[in-house]
Amino acid sequence: DFHKFGSFQDAIINPLKARASLLYQKRILWLTILVFMNVFSGAAISGFENIIQSMTSLLFFLPLLIGSGGNAGSQSATLMIRSLAVGDVEMKDWIRLLGKEVLVSFLLGITMAAGVSLIAGLRSPEIIPVVAMTMILTVMAGSLIGLTVPFIFTKLKIDPATASAPLITSIADIMGVLIYFSIAALIFGL
Repeated sequence: DFHKFGSFQDAIINPLKARASLLYQKRILWLTILVFMNVFSGAAISGFENIIQSMTSLLFFLPLLIGSGGNAGSQSATLMIRSLAVGDVEMKDWIRLLGKEVLVSFLLGITMAAGVSLIAGLRSPEIIPVVAMTMILTVMAGSLIGLTVPFIFTKLKIDPATASAPLITSIADIMGVLIYFSIAALIFGL
């Protein structure tokens, strides 16, 4: 499961015994898919060029904010994959877990927003509301993606461990870029 979570196609590969060509084959498909998914992050960023040119200070916080959404999503996915694997949760529990994840991710987002707001206050106080709201929303979005993808894969009869951290973080990155620059455009009227 841990290999699948890391985007490996087969569960157990001993890297000492496996041929380099086999290790390459097991990794290249997902990495290629993720490269093309990340093109959407770049496209989203390029769609906000006017905002970036007007407020270059926003770029400083971009990796921190989208990384936080991906990290929250990976945590949530790890918890759900394990819980599904050991039978602690079932498909019928999804709605109940979704409500709980909304609350937990909101609290996590607020806590993390307080920290990033302190940093923004030292660097660019005018963007505190943008980074704070973005942190809350990206942590929530990442967490909900991380919770949902394993359930979707289970419903489709695909091993939920293949709902890998790289897939979830790539989706969360795209969402984070859109959330961040949309909030900045809204607040600054750009």
